[in-house]
Formats: sequence, structure tokens, C-alpha cells
Amino acid sequence: MTSVDDDARRYLSAFRLRKVLLPVAIGLGITALLVWQYSDWTALNAVRWTWSTTFWMLLAALSVVLRDYAYMVRIRHLTEQHLTWYRTFVVIMLWEFASALAPGIIGGGFLFAIFILSREGVEAGKSITIITFTSFLDGIFLALMAPLVYFTIGREELFSGAQLEGSWIGGGFFVSFWTVYFLILGYKLFVAYALFVNPVFVKRALVGIFSAPFLRRWRRNMVTTGDQLITAANGLKKQPWSYWWPALIATFVSWTARYSIVNCILHAFHPEMGFSNDLVIYGKQVVMGILVLLSPTPGGSGLAEFIFNDFLGMFIATGLAPALALLWRMMSYYPYIVMGSVLLPRWVRRNVLRPTTND
Repeated sequence: MTSVDDDARRYLSAFRLRKVLLPVAIGLGITALLVWQYSDWTALNAVRWTWSTTFWMLLAALSVVLRDYAYMVRIRHLTEQHLTWYRTFVVIMLWEFASALAPGIIGGGFLFAIFILSREGVEAGKSITIITFTSFLDGIFLALMAPLVYFTIGREELFSGAQLEGSWIGGGFFVSFWTVYFLILGYKLFVAYALFVNPVFVKRALVGIFSAPFLRRWRRNMVTTGDQLITAANGLKKQPWSYWWPALIATFVSWTARYSIVNCILHAFHPEMGFSNDLVIYGKQVVMGILVLLSPTPGGSGLAEFIFNDFLGMFIATGLAPALALLWRMMSYYPYIVMGSVLLPRWVRRNVLRPTTND
């Protein structure tokens, strides 16, 4: 194969250098602004690195590893061990890379993940089934966890510390949170109906709705989406329970590890903080994870750092929050941009330009 096909060109055009640098510039720019406005250099100079700091930072690093390992276990299981551990690692890193460069509200790297799997030798229909199912499972985690932490912790604790009441949708973080939550829930119920009840009806409904004159430009995309839902539904119908539960467990382990990173960072730099606050901090991150989906920027860049400073500042020494927000993103976001930038060129040479080449 001497040239890149049309699908490959379409997907790979999203990873031009300026698009890769955009979220980095936004995130670092907002962080620099927060450091300039809110940092207290006396507090920064007072930070002392101790054995306790080392212990908690190692736990934070372990949480990052566990997050990705659980995703790898899930993909290997759903592909029935079609991929080696190394190829699975590459798939996850490229998927996270794509997600880091796309706004979360449009599904992150969903379509690119299907493309990656199919280029790794997984049959196209099975790739659609796997990625649609994993995206559905991720949504199930948020759909279940958001009301759980809200009714367990309570509104006052979850939203305490927020300084931006009256922003965005007019009712502050609380209204914004539930608005996005019910949008996610509605979408996941829609996908569940398509996957497990009547995918053909859903496709016809989508095509019918997007046949309206002002929506017609997206009609072809809806035809593709409908076909993907039908393919995924057919692929899931024949799967036994043993196909479902390991993927569900891996999903919850990965998301729990993802939200444990901040807990570890706060313990590292606030040794006086008791364990009684851990559940509240975890719950606040669930809220933050949903609110960040509102951001039109790649990977929530800018908004994520801003919300961290605003939402978790009460647990951090005055003036230290912007620095810890940067540390959090350096562990949980920027590494995927670096890894993807390193792995993507080689992956393109192996799987797009010469798809039959073996490592």
C-alpha cells in the first residue's frame, strides 16, 4: 500500500501539530493565569518534600498505571486476546491521545478508536461493537456514580468551595452539573435502547430527524451512526454473561483509579488532611468530570485547571492550588499527548502505510 486511503486521511488530519499543541497551550495558559492571580510564593517555598510526600506521589503514579492497565485488560478481554499486551498498550495510548485532542462532549476519540482497532487486525464489525460497548460502559459509570455520590455526600459538601455561582447556564455549578448529567443519561439510555432493543428503529429515527432541511448536512453521518449501532447490537446479542462482567469490573476499576490520583496528590502536599475528606474529594471529582464535558476545548483544557483550583482549593494550602492543578494534569493528561505524539508516526507506518508489516 503506497498511499493513505480516504478514511485514514480523514482521521489522521486531526493530529496535525497545531491541533496537538492547542490543548497544551490552553491548559498551560490558564494555569499560568491562575498561578499569577492566586499563587502564594510563600506557600510554595514552604513546601517540604518528605517520605510521606514520596509515598503518596508513588500511589498517585500507581493510580495512573492502574487506570491504563484496567483499560488494557478490558480491550484484551473484549477482543478475545486478539492483541498482544504491547499492541493493547499502543491502542490505549492512541485512544487516550485522540480523547485528549477532542472535546469530551462529542465523545472524545470514539471514531478514531474504531479506526485504530480495525487497523490492528480486529474485524471492522467487531471493532465497532467493542468501542461502542466500552463507551457505553464509561457512561454507565458516570450515570451510576453521580447520583450515588450526591445522595451519599450531599449537595452542601459536594459544591462547597465553588466560587462561580451564576456562571454558564445561569444557575451555577449545581444546575450545570445536573443538566450535563441528564444529557449523558438520556444519551446512554438512547444507546442502550439501540444496542439491546431496536437498533433498526433508532437508525430510521435518526435519519428521519436529520432529513429536515436545517439538519440535512449531517444526515450522512447519522446513516453511518445508525449502521454502527446495528452492527454493535448484532455483535452483542450473541455474547454470554462472561463477556460482560469482566469489562464492567475493569471499567469501574479504571475510573476509580482515575479519580484517586487527586486524592493521593492532596495527601502528598497536605499531610494534615484526614482520611475523612477522601470521599468528599472523590465525589467532587465525579462532579468535576461531568462539568468538564461542557468545555468546547480539547480534553477540557483550561476549564479542568480552573475548576480544580475553584472546587478543591478548600483542601489545599492557600496559594498552592494552581501548582497542584498543574501537577495533576501533568500526571493525568499531558503524558497521553506526549505518548501519542511519539507512538502515532510509527503506528501510521506500521498499520496505515504498510498494514501487513509486523513489529
